Amino acid sequence: MTSFKTLDDLGDVAGKVALVRVDLNLPMQDGSATDVTRVEAAKPTILELTEKGAKVLLLAHFGRPKGQRSSTMSTSFVQGDVEKVLGKEIMFIPEVMGPVVEQSIGILDNGDIGLLDNVRFWPGEEANDPDFAKGIAENGDFYVNDAFSAAHRAHASTEGLAHLLPAYAGRAMEAELKALDAALGNPEPPVAAVVGGAKVSTKLAVLENLVGRVQHLIIGGGMANTFLAARGVDVGKSLCEHDLTDTANRIMDQADHAGCTVHLPYDVVVAKEFAANPPSLRTCNVHEVGSEEMILDIGPQAVEALADVLKTCRTLVWNGPLGAFETSPFDEATVTLAKTAAALTQDGSLVSVAGGGDTVAALNQADVAGDFTYVSTAGGAFLEWMEGKPLPGVEALKG
Repeated sequence: MTSFKTLDDLGDVAGKVALVRVDLNLPMQDGSATDVTRVEAAKPTILELTEKGAKVLLLAHFGRPKGQRSSTMSTSFVQGDVEKVLGKEIMFIPEVMGPVVEQSIGILDNGDIGLLDNVRFWPGEEANDPDFAKGIAENGDFYVNDAFSAAHRAHASTEGLAHLLPAYAGRAMEAELKALDAALGNPEPPVAAVVGGAKVSTKLAVLENLVGRVQHLIIGGGMANTFLAARGVDVGKSLCEHDLTDTANRIMDQADHAGCTVHLPYDVVVAKEFAANPPSLRTCNVHEVGSEEMILDIGPQAVEALADVLKTCRTLVWNGPLGAFETSPFDEATVTLAKTAAALTQDGSLVSVAGGGDTVAALNQADVAGDFTYVSTAGGAFLEWMEGKPLPGVEALKG
């Protein structure tokens, strides 16, 4: 793994100003955050720096203001939630650079925290404008990136600053990069990947990257229907991208040449309508799907076979559910296989890394998120990593 500096490489930082990029783009309702997972993730880094006596300035975006100030997208809206999680008072600073920030630093004591306003209020942020980055850097002594979820963006606060100041990975970023390296960078084989979701078109690059890097590719969700159709299976009224038949066949050919086994379900759960516990619900062989039926989950025999596959593997990467997990009982395959993966992880026989919004929700539904080796809350960044793309915010940290 390419080296990057972490907080362990910091010397004496008492009195120094740490510019810390965090993800505070929190879901809000009635003026407060409905989920503070992202703040919890950044907490160890922030508190470690304050305990070492640094003056910590938090850099974050909030919403999509498109380079203009917006009264509803100021990071001041999340200040209270951040204070609650950290257990410390925070000074809100309505700028990101210039004399206001400089004066605020003069007011802060060693170990205090300041929250800068939304970096995306300035067009220079998303343009990665060197002068904008330089303006922010002038008030800092060193830079810490603890926002993996924004690492796929080459923005001033995620990439530009790392070239202007001594740059370090925060604790959450460090944990994420180590977990991802164990999953696909330098994994212990055999490696299995579960890739689910509605459409093949959204995960083409992921599939094409994985077939050359894993020994077992498990395809679920609506994506599996497209692959089944490519194999000549009549999938009835199931969600299916029939125009991607050639693409699906090409991916399966690539897998064959790479020695990767593609696993598709041979029994499925179907219904004539997509609703909770519909009267038309039944389980059947994939070749017995009726013209009026939809495949909504993988069947129990297929799940049992997939569990046996995981028992032969040492590493698992998971992105996306196996069925329409938001509606019962079409969450059964996802929950059952997730519990198998969790048990194998707890036994010490499997390194399991999962990521993506739907995946995290599914693992929480199965009550096993805490039993996986690592669960990434990053959406786009996790997907781009699975596609094999370099992430600008990570590349900039490499020494």
